[in-house]
Amino acid sequence: MRRCKVGPETVRMLELGHPWVIADKYTRQWPQGECGQLIALTDQRGVQLATALFDPKDRIVARVLAAGPLQLTTDWLAAKFRAADRLRQQHGQLEETNAYRLVNGEGDGLPGLTVDRYGEYLMVQLYTPAWDPYLPLLQNALQQVFQPAGIYRKLRPQETRALEAKSRSKDYSQLIAGSAAPVPLQVLENGLNYLVDLREGLNTGLFPDQRRNRRELMARAAGQRVLNLFAFTGAFSVAAAAAGAKQVTSIDVSQKYLDIARENFACNRLNPKRHEFIVGDVFAALKQLREQQRRFDIILFDPPSFSTTKKSRFSTQGGTSKLVEATLPLLESGGLLISSSNHQKVSLEEYLKELRRGALQVGRELRTIFTSGQPEDFPCPVSFPEGRYLKFVISTMTAG
Repeated sequence: MRRCKVGPETVRMLELGHPWVIADKYTRQWPQGECGQLIALTDQRGVQLATALFDPKDRIVARVLAAGPLQLTTDWLAAKFRAADRLRQQHGQLEETNAYRLVNGEGDGLPGLTVDRYGEYLMVQLYTPAWDPYLPLLQNALQQVFQPAGIYRKLRPQETRALEAKSRSKDYSQLIAGSAAPVPLQVLENGLNYLVDLREGLNTGLFPDQRRNRRELMARAAGQRVLNLFAFTGAFSVAAAAAGAKQVTSIDVSQKYLDIARENFACNRLNPKRHEFIVGDVFAALKQLREQQRRFDIILFDPPSFSTTKKSRFSTQGGTSKLVEATLPLLESGGLLISSSNHQKVSLEEYLKELRRGALQVGRELRTIFTSGQPEDFPCPVSFPEGRYLKFVISTMTAG
C-alpha cells in the first residue's frame, strides 16, 4: 500500500476522527497514484494513521475508511452494511416507512457513498469517482445483505445545474442489478404514499432527510390554512392535508412537480381540488397573495440551496432574509413559520440570524419553539460538522 505523509494539521484532524484529507502543500508531494487506490496515511515520522481512498483530482484528496490496514472486499463492505442496518432498525423510527437512508457516507464509515431504500429498490450514490472501481463489490455486498429487487446508481455530477441546462436526457440513474422499478414507484413514509422516479432527474421526488420534520408539521396542521413555498412534489403539502389542514396552498415554479404533487394527494385519497396549486416564481406569487390580502396560519419553505428562474434567483445566503420579509405579512399573528435549509456552509446560528434579519425588516418578532436536523437514518460523526447540514426551525410570529 502506497504510504502518503500528511502535515501536522491533518494529523490533528485525523486524530480527532475527521474522515477527510484536504489537498494542501503536503498532499502535493505525494507520489502519483490511481483514483480509488487504497493509501496509508502517515505522520512525518512514518507512523500509519489511517487507510484511505485516494482521489488525486479532488479537493478532498483522501477519504478515511479505517484507522489501520484493511482489504476492501465484499465481506468488509457487507459487515459495514449490516452494522448500518442494525442502527436503523434500533433507532430509525421507521414505522410505516419503507423510504429512508440505509447508508449515510461518513456517518456509517463509508465516506463519499450513500445508499437509499425506496421500497424493494436501492439507490447508490457515489460522491467521488474513487468508489467506481469497487462498484461490483458494492453491488455484491448490497445483494448479499438486503436482497433488493433492483439496484440503481445515481450519477452525482459536479456541475449539476450546468448539466441540467445542457443535457437533453434526464436519465441520471443506471440500473446496475436486478429488475427495473415501476415508473413511478409508490413508497411509504409515515403511513403516507408518495410517488418516486428512480430513473429520471437528479432527485427521486422525495427527500428522506425531511421525514421526521414532516411529522412535526403533521402534529400542528389540523384545521390550519397552510402555505408551502418551493413545494416541489408536495411531500410537506400531503403531510399537512393528511393531518387535517383546512386548505393547503402549494407554490412551485415547475408545472411538472406540481402535477406530481396532485398525484401524491390522490394516492392518499386526498382530493387535490380541495387544495390550491400555483405555478410560478415564489416571490412573484407572494406579492400577488399580499395584494389579495390572503392570510395563512402556517407558512413553510424548504428551498433549494440555489435556484434560478427567468425572473429571479434565490440562494440561502442572503435570500432567506428576503424570503422571510416577503412571507411574514401573509402570516396570522401567532401563526407558525416553518423554515428549512440544506445549505451545508450555513450554520444554524447564521441561519437564525437570517430569519431575524427578515423579521426585523417588516416589524415582526419570531420566537423559535423547535429546531431539528436530519433524522436517525442520517447519522453523523461528532468529529464531522460538515455532515450536519440540515436546519429545520419552527417559529411563532408576533407583531413587533
